[in-house]
Amino acid sequence: MYKLLSHNDLDGVGCGILAKLAFGKHVKVRYNSVSSLDREVEWFFENENQDTFLLITDLSVNEENEKKLDAFYKAGGKVQLLDHHKTALSFNDYAWGHVVVTDDEGKLTSATSLLYEYLVSHQLMEDSEAIAEFVELVRQYDTWEWEKNDNQQAQRLNALFFLISIEEFEEKMINRLQTSEHFGFDEFEMKILDMEENKKERYIRRKRREVVQTQVGEYLAGVVYAESYHSELGNELGKEYPHLDYIAILNIGGKRVGFRTIHDHVDVSEVAGHFGGGGHAKASGCSMNEEAYKKFVVETFHVEPLREDAKRNHYNVKRSSFGSLYKNKKESIFLIYPVNEYEWAIDKNKTKMDLTFTSFDEAEGHLKRNDTAWLVRDEVFVNYLMDEIKKK
Repeated sequence: MYKLLSHNDLDGVGCGILAKLAFGKHVKVRYNSVSSLDREVEWFFENENQDTFLLITDLSVNEENEKKLDAFYKAGGKVQLLDHHKTALSFNDYAWGHVVVTDDEGKLTSATSLLYEYLVSHQLMEDSEAIAEFVELVRQYDTWEWEKNDNQQAQRLNALFFLISIEEFEEKMINRLQTSEHFGFDEFEMKILDMEENKKERYIRRKRREVVQTQVGEYLAGVVYAESYHSELGNELGKEYPHLDYIAILNIGGKRVGFRTIHDHVDVSEVAGHFGGGGHAKASGCSMNEEAYKKFVVETFHVEPLREDAKRNHYNVKRSSFGSLYKNKKESIFLIYPVNEYEWAIDKNKTKMDLTFTSFDEAEGHLKRNDTAWLVRDEVFVNYLMDEIKKK
């Protein structure tokens, strides 16, 4: 008999689907939040038969259960932990631990991809084209490679996961993977996914107007309250406000903070680790403990949201050789313009600032980080130019 304890997100449930495909009725599967795993492990020791093979995927246990698992293994118990989070690498010190962040080909792994490799290599499951395609979609979504590869199938698989119950999702996927040569969505799923895509876009547009900016340690963070679409929202807000080092997404109902970044110089698993959480370099999270609540809720509650850059301009556009006009809440006016082919400068209230920059993006990033300015609409830019012409 097998017992699988896994995470309750797409990657964790992907492990449950593989386990049921491999072991059928001979496996019990329980999906857990990060905080509930240790209770399940304790229940296992108190209630399960010594011969039950314990599999833990996409999650890692606390120090107390770590010692219990090692003692269980040394006493002849069967246990295997599979994880892909950098924060769990210490479990590789145990014979029953297997944590891989990046595989031999340089690809980021997921718990589902690690379990699939484990099952096939131990001849517990036969290789299958449809299953391999499903596993790769889960891996790309969980590691956020889908965005770089523009793999909409991976993003849609996650959307479907949240549109239906875990039980229904499991049943659909298991039936499909057992009967299909290739993985895909049926006609009804495509229709509801199209509707969901429109809903998500409207939600993200609204949230773009609610982001506040705050300094947290060495990083400049964007903070927003949201209960849905955390991964997509974090990615879109990161692209909308690239001067921010990361986005902190607050789920007050769930008492969680999610961290997302689009930058290679920021590792949000370290940010989450400071608040007792963990995860990936680009996506991580933590419980909203007292320190996190104070930093992200109390200290930002009265901060005004960032203003979005004007979207439909024809004249006041970024990287223009004529200059790009910005404004902030103190009514200061800023003009970013090229000095020559290699240098950009900023005028503040028509006085040139001392700093120069090697690119427009560097200049704009400095302006947004330090002066919280936004690109103004065409009419403001035209009035600014007319005033300059009149003076001359």
